[in-house]
Formats: sequence, C-alpha cells, structure tokens
Amino acid sequence: MRAALLLGVGGPEMLEVRDDVPVPEVAPGEVLVRVAACGVNNTDINTRVGWYSRSVTTATTGSAYREAASHDAGWSRGGLTYPRIQGADVVGAVTDVGSGVPDDLIGRRVLIDPWLRAGHHSKDTQAAGYLGSERDGGFAEYCSVPRENVHPVSSGLSDVELATFACSWSTAEHMLQRVALRSGETIAVPGASGGVGSALIQLAKLRGARVVAVTSAAKLDDVAALGADRVVTRHGDRVPQDAMEANGGLFHAVADVVGGPDFGGWLEALRRGGRYVTSGAIAGPMAELDLRTLYLKDLTLHGATVYEPKVFSDLVGHIEGGRVRAVVGGVYRLEDIHSAHEAFLGKRHIGSLVITI
Repeated sequence: MRAALLLGVGGPEMLEVRDDVPVPEVAPGEVLVRVAACGVNNTDINTRVGWYSRSVTTATTGSAYREAASHDAGWSRGGLTYPRIQGADVVGAVTDVGSGVPDDLIGRRVLIDPWLRAGHHSKDTQAAGYLGSERDGGFAEYCSVPRENVHPVSSGLSDVELATFACSWSTAEHMLQRVALRSGETIAVPGASGGVGSALIQLAKLRGARVVAVTSAAKLDDVAALGADRVVTRHGDRVPQDAMEANGGLFHAVADVVGGPDFGGWLEALRRGGRYVTSGAIAGPMAELDLRTLYLKDLTLHGATVYEPKVFSDLVGHIEGGRVRAVVGGVYRLEDIHSAHEAFLGKRHIGSLVITI
C-alpha cells in the first residue's frame, strides 16, 4: 500500500511516501479500514520534530528537533519506534474484521477514536497510546485498529469534512467536559482559528455559553462566522485583558491551546472559582504561575489529554445530529504531505487541513 513513513525526529525530509508498505494484518478483535481521508494535527508536527521532549522549551515551530532528545520525543515522554505511519484523524470504510468482530461492520463508513486503551472502559490512562504515535495511523491506504475504536457514522458530510473531527474535536469536547461548561457561563478561547479552537467555539455555543475568541486580525471575520459572541484581535501583551474587556468582566472558564507568556494573564481573567483547561502550548510550554492567584481565587486547573470513550461517542452524536459543521482549511494529496506540514506551521488557515488518500 501507499503510506507516508516517519523515519525519525527531524525536518520534513523525515517523511517519506512509499508504495511498498505492507498492508497491516488484522488481529483478533481488530478491524481493517481503507482510509479515505485523514486530518493533520499539532500532534503530527510535534511528534515529527520531537517537541514533546523535555529538552524543548520553545513554541511549536518546525525546528524543535534541533533541541529534542530522541528518548522522550513522544507525547507520553517516551521514545517512539520507527518507521511510523502518523495520522490520527481517520475516516474510511471497514474492509475486513478479525475473529470475534461481527462481519456486519464490513462496508460501514467509520470514524476512528484515536485513543488506544487497554480495554474499552479502561480507567488506566497510564496504558493509553495514540494512533499515529504508539500505533500506525491514517496517512496510508489502510489502517488497522481495535474494534472498540471504530465508530460507524451516518452523515451527509464528505470524507474530507469528517476527517476534521477525530483529533481536534474530541480534544475540544474533552476540554469542555473537564471544566463542565454550563449554559449562561462565559469562556475565553485563545487560539480560536485552529482545529481545536474552531471546535471549542461551536461546542461551547452548543452548551449555551458566551464565547470570546482570540485570533489574528486576518482571521477575525472567519472566526466570528463560527459563532463567537465577541472576537478579540491578538496583538501586544494585553490579550487576556482585552478579552476580559470584550466580555464585560471576568470569565467562568478559559480553554487554552496557546500557553506561553499569556498563561498568568488568563488566570487573572478568571472569576473566583473559575476553571482553566489546556491541551496545548503553541506559544511555548514554559509559563509563570503566581500561586497567590491560584489559591486566593480558588481556581481549578485542568490538563486534557486522555479522555474516556464517552467523549468520542458524544462527538459522533453531535455530527450525526447535524449540530456542528466541519471547518476545512485546505486539502492535500498524500504525496503532498510535506506541503501540508509546511502549511500547518504557517498558521494561515482556519480549521483543519486534510490529506486525501
């Protein structure tokens, strides 16, 4: 089959598209999916450049591999096995099933939950793995996964549109479930134009919340069209303060994928008892924390990475119910995966980039 192989930590040259890669075998309890499309995400870039390594302290650029150590370059702070097929945002059709899996799945259009667990209802997050990291993913013609990761989906959306959901939207849904966002509350969304940010806006509005989004001046109108109540232009060092002024007061919650120097300001922008959740650090992983702000305001800080299966099931329900719309920022062929990575790092798009297989 054709597949894009990641050969190790480094620049785009570490990705090699080949047509002689063996089709994965289907083990008992697993299914084989012919991939139609697969989204590109921060985790693909971060894994390739080794940004998760503790030795990297800079923003998520394409040059982190110059600092990265190979022994802890994966999201779980461990080493990876190469070659590896990346790609977590898989949509396709089931073509084969292993023993113990009903064959009525064959031919079904499916989305794949990218979190690999030790059993469908496992609470042991230490044992979790990620599609495209601990197991070969969707930048290939075929992908095999455990049965419990496969979700048949009935939707009028195209394969390209469906390929924007699995990673970014499940991350956003998880973040909002972590902070238990409720109707009538206010939430700030820094980094609102990317896959996770654009999902956060729509999912927060579904919950009846008031959303203040932050983006660049060039993307202001596009982000507003996603449903944000107010959109703040990102400039200078007063972004949290500008967002708070646009909101007309302090926030109940902040859902942050940006991190960096604004971290402390976002905590100051929370009301007493407020909740902060993060699932990324595009502007840099190192941040200062005034512990007085944390304890005097009774704040709760959440990290959001490994979620329970219900999060993905809830997301599929939103899709099938027509309650959310896909935001496609660009489409690339598998052979053009280098260009897709370059475009992702350029951050000129809205929503998600998708590779068609």
